Amino acid sequence: MRKLTWIWSMMILLILCSCTSPSDSNDTNIRIAAAASLKDVLEELTPHFEEKYNIEVETIYGGSGKLARQIEQGAPVDVFLSADLRWIELLKEQDLVEKDTYIEFATNRIVLIGDESKSRLDTIQELELTESEQLAVGNPESVPAGTYTKQTLERIQLWRKLKDQMVFGSDVRQVLAYVESGQVDYGFVYASDALISDQVTTLTQVDPTFHDSIVYPGIVLSKSRTKDQGQKFLTFLTSDHATEKYKAYGFNPMRGGKIEQ
Repeated sequence: MRKLTWIWSMMILLILCSCTSPSDSNDTNIRIAAAASLKDVLEELTPHFEEKYNIEVETIYGGSGKLARQIEQGAPVDVFLSADLRWIELLKEQDLVEKDTYIEFATNRIVLIGDESKSRLDTIQELELTESEQLAVGNPESVPAGTYTKQTLERIQLWRKLKDQMVFGSDVRQVLAYVESGQVDYGFVYASDALISDQVTTLTQVDPTFHDSIVYPGIVLSKSRTKDQGQKFLTFLTSDHATEKYKAYGFNPMRGGKIEQ
């Protein structure tokens, strides 16, 4: 009888452990959901943060819209780093954002990329595709880079003209991969994405007045069990160390709501 009771106790313990979220299991760990375009710079910054604060960080990457929807549906995330303000606003409307944690830490530029054989353009208005050429764009419904691209092409009256030749990516890194692999001829990505690739070249930069401002905001989620640790990470993103890394990876850092050159 005593042995049977012990077996049942162990089964219940295993069930409870399996239901525990990552943040529940260790109060010094944080899980971050970050826009795909931040992957390389965060992979360099995170180890420095972990060593400095003895806080373990797990990061998942993807399109900002897709990540926001997952958070909205209950995904266990402590910090959200978006490439578009609207997805932060969506979470605010659901009371999922911890008060007074909002920061803006970087900006970016949209560029047109292709391989070395493609001619550079003076302006994006010069973009023309042959009948056989294709253009990769992030899905405007969930990928901020795609949203900014659509705004740009609508502004210069090219969206409807080129839409049938577009291939849509689930995040900006998939767009980059399409061009790198030669699956498509051109793609719209961030300047920071083009900088890390030696397989593509920047053909032209998009005039930033053609689309909404590109700002990277960060917040702590209200349901996080590690809010203090999450806030430390956001503060770290505005440090001198982080600022220098943003510049190295093609971003323009922001502090106090101002862009640093």
